[in-house]
Amino acid sequence: MPSKKDILDLYFMPARRDLIEIAAFLDRLDRHPGETDFRMKGFEKALQAMLEPGEKSRAEAVLLALSDHSEEAIPSATIQGAFGAPPAK
Repeated sequence: MPSKKDILDLYFMPARRDLIEIAAFLDRLDRHPGETDFRMKGFEKALQAMLEPGEKSRAEAVLLALSDHSEEAIPSATIQGAFGAPPAK
């Protein structure tokens, strides 16, 4: 079984890169005018879930924060694809 140091050796640099990319994304949003939408609220909820996952793993907590938990089917799809965050209710 790998040690924590082994995991750091393998995954630290890609995780570091991803954190820098997230910071750059947030900086880009800050530099531009206008309001955000429900996706940003989902993103912020996912960031909080990553820091404080509670009983869940961090990956599960983030996935659940970005998932649509509604149980009713929509009458018809307005797009082909997904938004990546639960829509505003």
